[in-house]
Amino acid sequence: MHLPTARHEYLLRELELRGSVRSAEAAAMLGVAEVTIRRDIVELDRAGRLARVHGGAVALRSAREPRAARVLVGVVVPSSTVHFPPLVRGMEALAPSLHVRLVLGVSHYRPDVEAAQVDRLVGLGAQGIVVAPTTRDRSPEELAAWLRSVPVPVVVVERRVHGLTALSELDQVRSDHAHGAVLAVEHLAGLGHRRVGLAVYDRTPTAPHVREGFATAVARLGVAAGPDVSLPKGEGDPTGLGRELAAFLDRCRETGTRAVLVHTDDHAARLVEAALDRGLRVPEDLAVVAYDDENAELAVVPLTTVTPPRRELGREALRMLVGRIVGDEGGEVPGVLGAPRHVALLPRLTVRRSCGAA
Repeated sequence: MHLPTARHEYLLRELELRGSVRSAEAAAMLGVAEVTIRRDIVELDRAGRLARVHGGAVALRSAREPRAARVLVGVVVPSSTVHFPPLVRGMEALAPSLHVRLVLGVSHYRPDVEAAQVDRLVGLGAQGIVVAPTTRDRSPEELAAWLRSVPVPVVVVERRVHGLTALSELDQVRSDHAHGAVLAVEHLAGLGHRRVGLAVYDRTPTAPHVREGFATAVARLGVAAGPDVSLPKGEGDPTGLGRELAAFLDRCRETGTRAVLVHTDDHAARLVEAALDRGLRVPEDLAVVAYDDENAELAVVPLTTVTPPRRELGREALRMLVGRIVGDEGGEVPGVLGAPRHVALLPRLTVRRSCGAA
């Protein structure tokens, strides 16, 4: 049981660290009802310890800032349901302490919608844009020309865009997905596996980096590369995915492969189900590590998975952009851009039952 004093101390500590706190997140962290946290926030507001806002609270230093000091930042991501919500929440948590108002647009992986969203946000007065651009069916030249045409500072998130100077000179914050794949293979090798298979949903910007990291890891560790398959999406074609997974399991059996890295979580969960249907035990007969950590713990066998640092990415991207807009603590002059910044944050491995580790 969390006593009121302990909850109050937690809320005030979060405000000191982050500048804001959301009642739903605090309730989940403390294991209490959200209405309990709301009452705590009301009490602390009456005591003059914080400022209550819709959905949570902000530190008084943020609440007292004049509205004219606030910065409007546009955020454009391709999905509001997969991968990007934690990134946006990371920005949301930091925004009050940086005196930022966020406005979100979703592109649904369509370049025309993406460009329209950015134009709309700039028209609304956004002083900077955080964007995860759609790279599929789009040449580097087209992407560079569009991003360079945006009339306000831009930070690119969760994309490794390179190959042209015009792209390399953009500020970028991303997960090091190649490192994440290395973590997965190292973990399986540490459990004694000398052959590791790979199954990847290749129609994502993450997939090439997962393959890159896998190749690096098997070469470095002297582990044999097992069967390799490119998986279909699955939604709308479950039969096709089922056939691919069955063929992959057959090849694993034929080659003596008893450990696999599977991108994404959803594909890994389907692979586990297919393996169990065949009478295989996971992890005793087949150790599985997934990639993404969207719904990995909800699989029939909770999945060990590579967890990208999505919330941290959001916070880092917002800090970087605000530094471009208003200057930073290092004394940069607003509007005068210093060297482009490329920041890669490292994923971590979240160990659950599917790999066989304790």
